[in-house]
Amino acid sequence: MNRSIRHFQDVHAHAASVSQWSQLYSQLTAGALESSLLQLSSERCHVFRERINQRVVQHGEAPHRRVCFAVPIAIPGIVRMQGRDAGDNSLFFLRGGEEFMFHMPTGMDLLSITFDRDFFDAALEEVPFADEIARLLRQPVIKVPGQRFAECRQRLMAMFSEALVNDELSGTAARQDELEQALLGELLRLVMDPACDRHQRNGSSTQDFIVEKCHRMAMADTMSAPSVMELCERLHVSRRTVQNSFRAVADTTPLSYLRSVRLNGARRALMASRACDLTVGDAAGQWGFFHLSHFAAEYQELFGELPSQTPRAAGWKYDA
Repeated sequence: MNRSIRHFQDVHAHAASVSQWSQLYSQLTAGALESSLLQLSSERCHVFRERINQRVVQHGEAPHRRVCFAVPIAIPGIVRMQGRDAGDNSLFFLRGGEEFMFHMPTGMDLLSITFDRDFFDAALEEVPFADEIARLLRQPVIKVPGQRFAECRQRLMAMFSEALVNDELSGTAARQDELEQALLGELLRLVMDPACDRHQRNGSSTQDFIVEKCHRMAMADTMSAPSVMELCERLHVSRRTVQNSFRAVADTTPLSYLRSVRLNGARRALMASRACDLTVGDAAGQWGFFHLSHFAAEYQELFGELPSQTPRAAGWKYDA
C-alpha cells in the first residue's frame, strides 16, 4: 500500500494532493491555514484523514468507479453535505462520478474511505437486506446509532493508524486484502445495524439550494461578481432569505462568502501560473477585482499573506 503524511499551509495544495479526487477547496474564514493529510491507498481502497483549521467549502466530483464513505471524527460547527444537515452520528456517502458540495467547519477532522465499485458491490450482495442497504446508500447523509457509530469510528481509526505506520499490516497482498475486507466490513455492519433506520429519507433544504446556486453563479461568471440584490432577483427570493440562508449554511454573510470564493479563485490562478505569464493585477481582474489595493488588502486578510507573496507555478503546480 502507498502511504503519505503531509502538512500544508494552503488549502488548494491540500485539495490537489488528495489522491483520485477532482475537487476545489475554498477557504472561507480569515487567517493562516494549517492542515494535515494522511493517506493510505491500494488498487481497491483509498483511506485518508484530513484536518483543516479553517472553514472550507469543498466542491467537486467523487472518483469514478468508486463508492465513497466519510466518517466525521470531530464536528466543531455547522456541517452541510449535499444540502443536508449533518451531526456527530452522520455517515456520508457518495457514488463514483457524483458531484458534491460539502461545507466543512473550522477544525473539522474527517476520515474518508473509498472502495472500488466492483469490490464493494460483490460484498454488498452477500449481506442480509442487500436491497434495503442499497436504497439507504442513495442518501448522502445517513443517520446511524450514536453508540454503534462511536465504536465503529474507533475501530476504523485504529486500523488506519496502525496500517499507516506498520508495514507488516499491509505489506503483502494477503494482509492488504485483510485490511480492505476489515474496513469494508465495519462500514457495512454499521448500516446493517437493526437500530439504523434503513428507510430514512433526508431531503436537501431550500437554504442550501440558495447557497449552492449563488456559489455556482460566482464560479460561472468570474469577472462580473453579482451583488446580493442581483442574486435575489435571479433567484426570485428576498434579501432576508438570502442572508438567512448563508448564515445557516456557511455561518457568514453572502457578501463575505462570495468574496472569499472569488479570492480563492484568484489564488488558484496565481499558484497555477508563473509571474511572467500572469500578473497579480490580471489574476485579480479574472475574478472581478479591479481595484488592486482593495484586492491586496482583502487577499491578505483572508490568507495571511499578500498576493505577491503567494508561491507561483515554479514551486507548485495546480491542475485545474
